Order: sequence, then C-alpha cells, then structure tokens
Amino acid sequence: MFISIIVPLYNEETNISILHEKVSNVFLNLQHQYELLFINDGSSDNSLQVLESLSQKDEHVKYVSFSNNFGKEAGMYCGLEHCKGDAAIIMDSDLQHPPEIIPELVQLHNEGYHQVVALRDRQNESIFKKIPANLFYKISHRMIDVKLKSGEGDFRLISRPVIDSILNLTEYNRFSKGIFEWVGFNKTTVTFDHQERHDGKSKFSFFKLIDYGIDGIISFNNKPLRVCFYLGGLTMIVCLLYIMVTFVDILLHGIEAPGYFTIISAILFLGGLQLFSLGVIGEYIGRIYYETKHRPKYIIAQSNIKHEK
Repeated sequence: MFISIIVPLYNEETNISILHEKVSNVFLNLQHQYELLFINDGSSDNSLQVLESLSQKDEHVKYVSFSNNFGKEAGMYCGLEHCKGDAAIIMDSDLQHPPEIIPELVQLHNEGYHQVVALRDRQNESIFKKIPANLFYKISHRMIDVKLKSGEGDFRLISRPVIDSILNLTEYNRFSKGIFEWVGFNKTTVTFDHQERHDGKSKFSFFKLIDYGIDGIISFNNKPLRVCFYLGGLTMIVCLLYIMVTFVDILLHGIEAPGYFTIISAILFLGGLQLFSLGVIGEYIGRIYYETKHRPKYIIAQSNIKHEK
C-alpha cells in the first residue's frame, strides 16, 4: 500500500526538518511505500528553502508552494488533489499531531476502516482553549446537520474512495471537519494525548477561531436563517399583542403621554433584531458571492511534483 502524508504549513521553518525525521523513522518499520507531501501556504520565512533542501536529499519529500496565503482549507484540498496514495494521512506541521501513532492508523485502515480519526484527549489542554471548544461543539450539535465530535480534527487517515468523494465537492468555502463527516464511510477513532506546539506560535488567533466556528455553523445548514424567521415571527406577534393592549387601554382610559422607556426599548430591540438578521443573511449571501466567482482555491508558484493537476 502507498500512503501519502499531507502536511499543510505556514511559516514553520523550525519544525519541518524535525517532522520529516520523525515520519521517516516511523516508516522504517512499516512495510509500505510513502510520500511526505508538504503544502507551503505562502510562507514568508525560509520554509520553502527548507523544503527544497529536504526534497533534494530525500525522494519521499514532495512539496507544493502557493503564490500567496490561501488558508489551511486550500492547503488540505491541494494535498488531496496531488497525493497519489491508496490512503492519505493529514497532519499539522507543528508536531501537535504525533507521527508515532501513524502505524496504529494504518493498522486500523488495513482492518477495513475508510476513516481512522485521531481523537485528541483534551484533559491537559488549557482552559482558555477547552471552554470555547466545548461551547462550539454544543452549538454545532444543535445547529449543524452533520455531527461533530469534540477532539476530532483534521488529523486522520482517509482511504482513496474518501479522497475521491471529497474532491468531488468543489465548493470554494470549505469546512473540512464537516466534509469528512458528510461524505460518510465507516469510521473509527484512535485517542492520543494533547501535544504542545514544538516551536513558534499558533497561526490561529482568537478571532480567527471564531471565524472558523462561524464557517462551520453556516457551511452545513440553513438553520440560522430559520432562526431569523422564527425571531421575526415571534417579534411580530409580540408587537401585535402590544398594539392591541395599548389600543384597549386607550379605549378604556384615554390617551396618555407615551413613555420614554417603551419607545427606546422598542427601537433598540427591533433595531438589534434587524441587524442580527441582516448579518446572518449577509453571511449566506457572501458565500454565494464567492461561489459564483469560480475562483481557484489556490495558485501554485512552485512544486517538485511532475503530475500537477
């Protein structure tokens, strides 16, 4: 069996060689052919130079370098497009995904599983990361059509049928966690301990993580639009009841001076509801806007792969 290791990266010059060494050592004991495919997402450091040097020393090392920073989702899609393995393992370049569990992923795949997911144990994770993550998964269980599990990420082995199914989904706005679940196929998990980043800083800021969560919620359902519909209907009913009560009060007691609190409350509440609803609708319209452009998901500046698509 031929296995492709796909590693999207951005400004990881200090981690690339260490990851390469660890993966190479793992495959010394595996009776499988492999390629180590790095996707350089427009790094501004010396990541590309490190990849070029490694590829000259090791024929297993392949790389694709983007002309700009297109994001991790584009990097993973590019890796799946260019990998030639019977199965692919997607992992991060910061060594938070331990290569040492690759043999276990391969073994379970040989037992017949099309997706073998590395499940991260969050017990040792920082509370500042754990709380937002748990909140996201609780919301996703109610809002997203596919079921996501806390700790399951991009670190997984997927078979060739799964790869081909994912490549058939050509949308520009991608949320891979949801896509992995949507395509289906039989799946099992392998638990691993949470690892700290080996060197450097995470490229995901707090606000980028929020944006990623919004992408996940919106990408796989129209429930936020339905929530806007229900909120609008509920607000209309409440307003009609208020008008009827006010009208009856006028008939019984005559006209009184309007209250400042009532006017301000109505304006702020209705204004906030309208802005919220417009924001949700705008998110969907924005995604339609990007899809209709039919822009490529990435642009390749340099590669050592001969069978580029």
